[in-house]
Amino acid sequence: MTYALVLHGGAGARLGTDYTEQNQHMQQLTSSGQEMLIEGGFALDVVAWVIEQMEASGLYVAGKGSAPHSLGGFELDASIMKGTDRRAGAVAAIEGIVSPIQAAKSVLTEGRHVMLAGVGAHHAAKLAGLVEVTDPQAYYSEHVSHGSKEDADHGTVGAVALDIHGELAAGTSTGGTFNKLVGRVGDTPIIGSGTWADDTVAVSCTGLGEAFMRANAAYDVSARMRYANVSIGDACQQVLDVVKRFEGDGGLIAVDAKGNICMPYNSDGMKRAAVSSTMDPVVRVFEPEA
Repeated sequence: MTYALVLHGGAGARLGTDYTEQNQHMQQLTSSGQEMLIEGGFALDVVAWVIEQMEASGLYVAGKGSAPHSLGGFELDASIMKGTDRRAGAVAAIEGIVSPIQAAKSVLTEGRHVMLAGVGAHHAAKLAGLVEVTDPQAYYSEHVSHGSKEDADHGTVGAVALDIHGELAAGTSTGGTFNKLVGRVGDTPIIGSGTWADDTVAVSCTGLGEAFMRANAAYDVSARMRYANVSIGDACQQVLDVVKRFEGDGGLIAVDAKGNICMPYNSDGMKRAAVSSTMDPVVRVFEPEA
């Protein structure tokens, strides 16, 4: 019975910041997600549930913890993908919905489109019965406790999973960069850039979105594994090296079809946690990956 779960709370971690609360939260989510997978839960559902909890917590720069854009409003992005058939759903610049990842999943489930943006994304989420944000200024709660100050470039959450049925899934959600321009969309909702899952690997990225888009980072991990026959660890590191060439910092999490896990980053730190059928739970921020 092989399974694996990896999650990240963003690569915007700053040295000297206390992440005890985030670490405890990630530990709880990892344990709960592990139980769901052991009980036969599907990777797609586990990924969506984990990210939804991170959005709702206000502890990360996504969902409730999102920061306002340059005019003071809140536009959020999210995407989710199922590896077996490459079905995907994404929302970009969505406003007024509590859980962008569930909005993205509803797009996947409905099946007509892959991405919806702006007013259309909000309308579809309402039709799907998702909870709305009635008072944005009171609901969203970007805090310095995130460890990402106003001059930080990015903040994202994500999860990838392999379930006991052999299915892979990946998802990512973000409030975007601090003080971003209205309408700015980064890599998070872009299938292939911020999120990717197929029958080889599932990937979720976090970092300076423009660089990850130029690298087509998430898909490139899979391409290197399939076309160049390199390991998941080598593929992830090679992709981050390309991102760095475009002056991008950040990280990514990945799990392959055999349950191998990778969580590299090239920023100061990355909030992350993982567990698998062969690995005890781990929670890390600044500790380097082997």
